[in-house]
Amino acid sequence: MPDRRPFERLPDDVRPINYGLCLKPDLIDFTFEGKLEAAVEVKNATNQIVMNCADIDIITASYAPDGDEEIHATGFNYENEDEKVTLSFPSILQNGHGMLKIDFVGELNDKMKGFYRSKYTTASGEVHYAAVTQFEATDARRAFPCWDEPSIKATFDVTLVVPKDRVALSNMNMVERNPYPDDESLVEVKFARTPVMSTYLVAFVVGEYDFVETRSADGILVRVYTPVGKAEQGKFALEVAAKTLPFYKDYFNVPYPLPKIDLITIADFAAGAMENWGLVTYRETALLIDPKDSCSSSRQWVALVVGHELAHQWFGNLVTMEWWTHLWLNEGFASWIEYLCVDHCFPEYDIWTQFVFADYTRAQELDALDNSHPIEVNVGHPSEVDEIFDAISYSKGASVIRMLHDYIGDEDFRKGMNQYLTKFQEKNASTEDLWESLEQASGKPIAAVMSTWTKQMGFPLIYVDSEQNEDSRVLKLSQKKFCASGPHLGEDCPQWMVPINICTCEAPSSSKLKILMDKPETTVVLEGVRADQWVKINPGTVGFYRTQYSPTMLESLLPGIRDLSLQPVDRLGLQNDLFSLARAGMTSTVEVLKVMEAFVNEPNYTVWNDLSSNLGVLSTLLSHTDFHEEIQGFIRDIFFPIGERLGWDPKPGEGHLDALLRGLVLGKLGKAGHKPTLEEARRRFKDHVDGKNTLNADLRSPVSGYQLSVFL
Repeated sequence: MPDRRPFERLPDDVRPINYGLCLKPDLIDFTFEGKLEAAVEVKNATNQIVMNCADIDIITASYAPDGDEEIHATGFNYENEDEKVTLSFPSILQNGHGMLKIDFVGELNDKMKGFYRSKYTTASGEVHYAAVTQFEATDARRAFPCWDEPSIKATFDVTLVVPKDRVALSNMNMVERNPYPDDESLVEVKFARTPVMSTYLVAFVVGEYDFVETRSADGILVRVYTPVGKAEQGKFALEVAAKTLPFYKDYFNVPYPLPKIDLITIADFAAGAMENWGLVTYRETALLIDPKDSCSSSRQWVALVVGHELAHQWFGNLVTMEWWTHLWLNEGFASWIEYLCVDHCFPEYDIWTQFVFADYTRAQELDALDNSHPIEVNVGHPSEVDEIFDAISYSKGASVIRMLHDYIGDEDFRKGMNQYLTKFQEKNASTEDLWESLEQASGKPIAAVMSTWTKQMGFPLIYVDSEQNEDSRVLKLSQKKFCASGPHLGEDCPQWMVPINICTCEAPSSSKLKILMDKPETTVVLEGVRADQWVKINPGTVGFYRTQYSPTMLESLLPGIRDLSLQPVDRLGLQNDLFSLARAGMTSTVEVLKVMEAFVNEPNYTVWNDLSSNLGVLSTLLSHTDFHEEIQGFIRDIFFPIGERLGWDPKPGEGHLDALLRGLVLGKLGKAGHKPTLEEARRRFKDHVDGKNTLNADLRSPVSGYQLSVFL
């Protein structure tokens, strides 16, 4: 096969200043008509204009220099493979400003990208369609000819011609709604001009929706659009969004720059959600909460997704990556700060401990594989972008930003973020631009430290041993790459600049010492630490590395698990590190089981969640062996005490995490074959089916899981 020619970005001869865009979707024939009037600047005299265009037929095109006659294009050359069109003109377009006009038609496709049709069923059972958009990464070009690269920003004046009984939305607020001259069943809806923005963030929706609304504390109109008849299910997301906007405004010290924000459910939607500026689109499960019938985990998921997408309104939309290579920064940052936001809105969720289970350990599991990739990946052709929308970009990205935030300190971090957002607002920036702002704010070598984490794959294992000198403890630390396949061999081992925090049993939640480990081995002295006091590396499980303790140090930490003096997140991290070391063949599984036995008094949902996950792996490995019943018995013994304490029914004053824990523990006991749990589950399931008693929403998943297992 011939080599594909290298990808080239659009030439910079002509650049847009403003897009005047009018679209008229047909929800019966699934086509749309479009008119583009773009104010442009010709930077280099040319007789061609090259734009992005895909699945669109251009009818006519012309260019009129300011104060001069219109020049009609004489040819449209489509390069379908590169999704470009070249407009050819009979004379040279001279340097200066002018108006580019294009009439075109397109298809409301069923590919869930570009300008597409979304199928839904009304309350009466009829099938209807909405016209909706999904442009990230490179599908604005399927809705209108444009310069579809994140660094080519412009303002947008959007007009939609739609059936008068449909809701029409775009990034900005509606400014006019007038009867359409040629058809009394249609209306022409005009929206205010947007700020300077990238094409992938433009959005429009035409369909049938109900909504709930409020104003945030800083005066922004917030609406949540739901399917007709489900407005009540939008209230939780509305509450979260109204709290979130002022939180980010205060955190960044930069106001939200639009007068409104809409959050809307889309029936057919490929992503979880999309951060279009001022019009954020969601799949229904990421936005709707039934106040009577949704479980606690669904509420938490909605809160996190709303927090993530609204963070992008600043970090991504106001300041945008220069090219897709820097996508990780967009997504990693939003995946970190969504937890900061939810912790602010719902402190009872203990969300940072859940972050360690959901993102941090997941990223480490993947990043320890030989086929991982660095966080920062050079992207050439935009078709490569989908390959980096993964857990390394999101979860590892979020984890190293969390580590960076801790290394810098919140005050300097916020100062650096404000400097970055202020300097580059309505512009584009690279990863290095953020490092520079944070470096100036903190006085620390941010670029040098972070390049070791973003430009090479993997992460370190820190091995720790200790010696006692009268009233001080001497720690010897060494780093090597952690590999899931076993100890890293060879001399070409990568090195990281590792922010290391150390705590002791005197103050488990604060660091006694902080160092930056920038070489393979180092020694540190902890003054005033007695022989009977435990020492813990990485308090808060913030540093993105695994820790292997000497046998003596590990043994000394077990009382901290039993008496709960170690923080929940550190109890989780200690056990998870040890389990991963055992899977990699670097310690004995017997040691892991001994540590797991110390969790007999554990009350924390997330710690149990990680224990459950790791015991599930062990159970799977031992299935169809002589030891399977023994590991099942071990699981029953560990989970029974907490299961008995919780019981089946919520207790007065019980919190969000207790509800999550009950479902987890009863599910685990049932899967491990605990007969009383299985019998009670069957009884409750039968009562639910017979209509005697409704099964609590938080128990539906584990109980229905038991019933399913009976038939498999």
